Amino acid sequence: MSGVVENVNDENYEAFTQAPAAIVAYGLATCEPCKAYDPILEAMAKDHTHVRFGKAKMHVPGQCRSIKKQHTFETYPTTHFFANGKLLLTREGKVETEELTSLIITHFPQVG
Repeated sequence: MSGVVENVNDENYEAFTQAPAAIVAYGLATCEPCKAYDPILEAMAKDHTHVRFGKAKMHVPGQCRSIKKQHTFETYPTTHFFANGKLLLTREGKVETEELTSLIITHFPQVG
């Protein structure tokens, strides 16, 4: 996979989450924990290239309307783990590097 954090929006959400291993972080521009989460996601994307990483910018008008209808977000950031379109896990708040690494190893063991 790419090793970068991709922009996720209504147009590519379904295809993105259909990946064998995908993590989507939902956030807002004004959210301080969301800003602090960005470098963690970027480092994880480089270290775990078998996982597709994405960020949904929920504050951008018109970009994530369908996503908001599919999920209820009580806090930002919220992180979803998907495998082949199935939501495996939800984590609310900023996930620290150690926990995120452990969750990736548990839910997305490297294949091939």
